[in-house]
Amino acid sequence: MKEILQKDSIFKVGKVTSVEGRTIKIEVDKSKNGAHLLYQGKLLRNISVNGYVKITKGFTKIIGKVEGEFIIEDKKFVNKNYTSERQKIKRVLQISLLGFFSKRGFERGIKELPLINNECYLLDLQEFEDVHNFVKKEDDPLTLGTLTHENNQEIKVGVNDLFASHIGIFGNTGSGKSYTLAKIYRELFLKYIGNSKFKENAEFFFIDFNGEYINDNVIIDKVHKNIYSLNTRTEKDKFPISQDLISDYNFWALVLEATEKTQKPFLKRALESTFLEEQLINNDDLLDFIKSSIYKIIDKEDDNFNIAIIIDFLSHLGECLTNSNIWETLSQIRQNLHYNSTTNGFYIEPNNYNKTEVLRYLENLLSTITFDEIQSDSLLKIRLRIILQFHHEIINGFSNIEHLSPLLKRTPPRINDLRKVIVISNEIPSLNISIVSLRDVNIQMRKMLPLLICKQLYEKKKEENIKEKYLNIIIDEAHNILSTTSQRESETWKDYRLETFEEIIKEGRKFGTFLTIASQRPSDISATIISQLHNFFLHRLINNNDIKAVERTVSYLDKLSFESLPIIPTGTCILAGLSAQVPVMIDIGKITKESEPDNKTMLLIENWKDELD
Repeated sequence: MKEILQKDSIFKVGKVTSVEGRTIKIEVDKSKNGAHLLYQGKLLRNISVNGYVKITKGFTKIIGKVEGEFIIEDKKFVNKNYTSERQKIKRVLQISLLGFFSKRGFERGIKELPLINNECYLLDLQEFEDVHNFVKKEDDPLTLGTLTHENNQEIKVGVNDLFASHIGIFGNTGSGKSYTLAKIYRELFLKYIGNSKFKENAEFFFIDFNGEYINDNVIIDKVHKNIYSLNTRTEKDKFPISQDLISDYNFWALVLEATEKTQKPFLKRALESTFLEEQLINNDDLLDFIKSSIYKIIDKEDDNFNIAIIIDFLSHLGECLTNSNIWETLSQIRQNLHYNSTTNGFYIEPNNYNKTEVLRYLENLLSTITFDEIQSDSLLKIRLRIILQFHHEIINGFSNIEHLSPLLKRTPPRINDLRKVIVISNEIPSLNISIVSLRDVNIQMRKMLPLLICKQLYEKKKEENIKEKYLNIIIDEAHNILSTTSQRESETWKDYRLETFEEIIKEGRKFGTFLTIASQRPSDISATIISQLHNFFLHRLINNNDIKAVERTVSYLDKLSFESLPIIPTGTCILAGLSAQVPVMIDIGKITKESEPDNKTMLLIENWKDELD
């Protein structure tokens, strides 16, 4: 009993003087204004900003965090001589309530508020550890680092609470966000990589815009991960894409930036036409279709339909066929076949116009063309369908050439880029840890590929709907794909892109799919996506719009933490969310040098100074 009384007298801070909702004011005892306290031979940190206080209300222990302090003059000493400077003032703490102690330990939330004159105490060591114990009994602990203001206090979180959730990692460049991402996933992989059930049931997919995670041992040893280094300049690695997705006209409408009212319906007709599908079955049927189209051009008694249309049609075919002599055929047609504007007819030099002779001449030339290669090339077949549908509609007057020509011009470069980075396969491998690098991919593919890949992964996960299977999609530099402010794309593309990821983050939990996003600019990212994140690692944020974007969505972050965001040092972050009972500022633990992401700021002096200097 004596020890308890002694402890209470030392740990007692003061008493409650004001209760205004969650904000409490405490008047500090004048004997407790020092920086430290001595207890059982140990030097304890006294109450101060960022510290915790325990308020006793009967048998209830309410926990609050000190957000600020100020002083007021002690009125009972007015017109009297002060015996000491300490007696002249009253020290007042402003407290924000966080939670309470129950039989289960510390719990976040407020069941009841303190009363005026309730006594307030420092937390003892056990209580302090209980407040920072974020791991439930049935969960596995994962060590992230140490408490910034108490370096001896390790911060651990539960694997279930952290990874069965959507995670946001935000911070300006150079603040350590990529290091934090690498740290939390390295700790997870090291803990479970030896378990066969982990390899069987868990899939982690990294979208790496800058190639920071593709080096051999970054995050985890090379033997445990599959790396796709995509490149649109030269064919290197290729990512497998299913036939169903590549045949979807919605996908091609986005790839080719099709307009909503004319070009998108055209693509639907081109890719879903059973008539075209029948023509593509064998070489003879396809050749007959091409011949009939050309014959229709010749039959047109219209100055707009002349030899240029035939040349244009055959040129488009020649561009997508590598194993034919169509260019030689075109050359002969250009030399010998002419249009007479006076007679509105074609003729073969030097003979006069003879329709039968022209048709026989064209038929002989076209019969040398073969289309065998399209049967084994899905991208080529799609391009050919677009060409055939385009000319079929133009020749028959179903569409306006000015409306569809821009789409046809965009098709070759986009398909050529796709060919360098994807391979069509219905056997999509389930890989435990995969990293896709987009560092060497051009800007069009950088926007499109993450959407294509993530949509495929999510649709596959929904279709399987196996409760034991887990998928985590990790997107570093997520503002590249989740931005709401991009001006380089159509509104249709932007809406489809955001709707896809918003569906994943809103509905993915039901199918075991979770997102981890890291970004320098949270203000650029869809507010819907940020509002659905469950756990936040907040590094230094200087831009006011970014701070406000976080403040609008992270309701459980205290005022002091928000005010600290612009001055957080590199390697330190604020952890807040469902995995942490209280927001805490932590120093992220170290990982080995070879496991760090490849994003170090260059040292100019080392590169500019001679060794002799």
